[in-house]
Amino acid sequence: MLTILGFVMIATFLVLIMMKKMSPIAALVLIPALFCVFVGKGAHLGDYVLEGVGNLAPTAAMLMFAIVYFGVMIDVGLFDPIVRGILRFCKADPVRIVVGTAVLAAIVSLDGDGSTTFMITVSAMYPLYKRLKMSLVVMTGVAATANGVMNTLPWGGPTARAATALKVDAADIFVPMIPALAMGLVAVFVLSYALGLRERKRLGILSLDEVLEKETADETVLVGSAGGDGRTSLTKKTTGGAGGGTEPVEGGESTDDADDDGFQGLDPNRPTLRPKLYWFNAALTVLLLTAMIMEWLPIPVLFLLGAALALTVNFPHMPDQKARIGAHAENVLNVTGMVFAAAVFTGVLQGTGMVDHMADWLVDAIPDGMGPQMGLVTGLLSIPLTYFMSNDGFYFGVLPVLAEAGQAHGVGTLEIARASIAGQALHMSSPLVPAVYVLVGMAKVEFGDHTKFTVKWAVLTSLVVLGAGILFGII
Repeated sequence: MLTILGFVMIATFLVLIMMKKMSPIAALVLIPALFCVFVGKGAHLGDYVLEGVGNLAPTAAMLMFAIVYFGVMIDVGLFDPIVRGILRFCKADPVRIVVGTAVLAAIVSLDGDGSTTFMITVSAMYPLYKRLKMSLVVMTGVAATANGVMNTLPWGGPTARAATALKVDAADIFVPMIPALAMGLVAVFVLSYALGLRERKRLGILSLDEVLEKETADETVLVGSAGGDGRTSLTKKTTGGAGGGTEPVEGGESTDDADDDGFQGLDPNRPTLRPKLYWFNAALTVLLLTAMIMEWLPIPVLFLLGAALALTVNFPHMPDQKARIGAHAENVLNVTGMVFAAAVFTGVLQGTGMVDHMADWLVDAIPDGMGPQMGLVTGLLSIPLTYFMSNDGFYFGVLPVLAEAGQAHGVGTLEIARASIAGQALHMSSPLVPAVYVLVGMAKVEFGDHTKFTVKWAVLTSLVVLGAGILFGII
């Protein structure tokens, strides 16, 4: 009976969030609470939840301060020279432009937020694609796949979810996977080079002067400006003429007369810029990432210290610090709220014994010859399952069952957790990922066209990550 109730609980959770009848946070709390009563363990619900919250608190802290840290780094202009450098490197060569798209998306993905990554990447690269009449699905496909690989960072989402669901340290999942993920990123760069060659063959190479010859003294420029409320808005900036200034573009999308946008991707005049502190911020970020990889301190402690230091040095006045924290509060609340809500789901699944009974059933269903290969099985399943269901559904609903089945065949929990993040390159193009609608909307690409173009390349990239993990003995 517990086996059936467990699968019904997971199915109910998945259906409700995929049909958008409930938010993930509400479903993570209410559905397991209801089923806890069904199995006659309602009196123990509080114990299950408190135990889960205690286990998940470090993960929530890590996500909270990582989002604040990288949000501040974007605010103060840490990535602006990178954007400008990539645009200079691209010139008017389709190969360079597509490779530059992949590099820019991968770098900006360090903030762990797909929406921010796509806003910056598209606003910087879209004008080049339009001017050269390059395929916009190439831009969206490369950006989404690069972001999918980088989304496996501990503060990006899936790794934290895997750590949360299996009660392991996110660093123990991510750090050993770095070589395999690096191979996945290399695969994205090779793909972008090949796609760039195809575009170059179709279009040829123009000189920069030929590309810019249509510009007038009164041109429009897409800029992404982060307001005090933390929302990123698109504006149409008039760079010539006597009036200057900016005006909103209706609906947050560029208008037809903005198709010949210039090469500016980030507002160079936003008040949060701190050019005099650039090298401090760069050194702090390198030090932080080095400390994380070397495991000098727990990741939550590192980002807590890093966020506090970044805020204090860049914004010494209290009102400015509050404004920056407020600007990123929505992302923080969404992510950390999900983590604490997951304490109910995982707590009930474990506490009632449902996950054990489900694992026993799954162990019996898997052929004996495949049992020792549960790492490979998990990696292969992660590719379609994280596309057709949300990360919440896969990591909180399916992964614990796979981990229990793996343990029964002698496969470690960490190995299962590492294999579970192999499919993220495809996941970022899933219709269940809100950020992908930001990407196709800003790029003026039909979602169906993006999907048709991207899926095959994203699946290939995911298989590269999985194969590299197996080859290197990580999985």
